[in-house]
Amino acid sequence: MDLKSLIRDIPDFPKPGILFRDITTLLRDPEGLRYTVDLFADQINDANLMADYVVGIESRGFIIGAPLAYKLGAGFIPVRKPGKLPAEVHSIEYALEYGTDCLEIHKDALQSGCRVLVVDDLIATGGTASATAKLVKQIGCELVGFGFIIELRDLQGRKHLPDAPIITLVEY
Repeated sequence: MDLKSLIRDIPDFPKPGILFRDITTLLRDPEGLRYTVDLFADQINDANLMADYVVGIESRGFIIGAPLAYKLGAGFIPVRKPGKLPAEVHSIEYALEYGTDCLEIHKDALQSGCRVLVVDDLIATGGTASATAKLVKQIGCELVGFGFIIELRDLQGRKHLPDAPIITLVEY
C-alpha cells in the first residue's frame, strides 16, 4: 500500500512557507489505518524492540500509539502539554525555534526499569521526541526506540535524538 498517497499536503499551514503533512486522510481510510498499525507492529517486532509501554506524544501520537500498543501487547502512556493531566506529573521544558515548551507525564505512569517505545505521527526537527526521550530516561526507563509515520529527512531531526533505533514508514 502506498501510504504517501493517503497523506494530504496542506500548503502554508500553520504559517506561510510550511508544507503540512496531514495524516487525517490516512486515518479516515480503514485499510490505510489498519495497514499503518500492522506495518508499524511488524517492523517493531522485526527489530526486536520489545516494549512494556508505548508512549504517545500529544496529540497525533495518541492516535497511532494506542492501537499500536494494543497490537504489541503493551500499555499506552500519553505525554501531554502542561495542565492536561489530572494527577501529579513529571515535566520537562525544552527549546523551540522561538522560546520554550513543556511536556508532562503522570508520575505513576512509568516505573524505573520499564522498556519504552516513543511514537508520534511525524519527526521534523526532533525537539519534541528528544524531550520525551529525556523525560522517559529521567524516570529511569529504558528507551527501546522511536516510531514515526513520517520523517522529514531534510530537517535532520534524527540527529537530535538519543542513540536508539528509529522506525519511520514514510520519508519526505
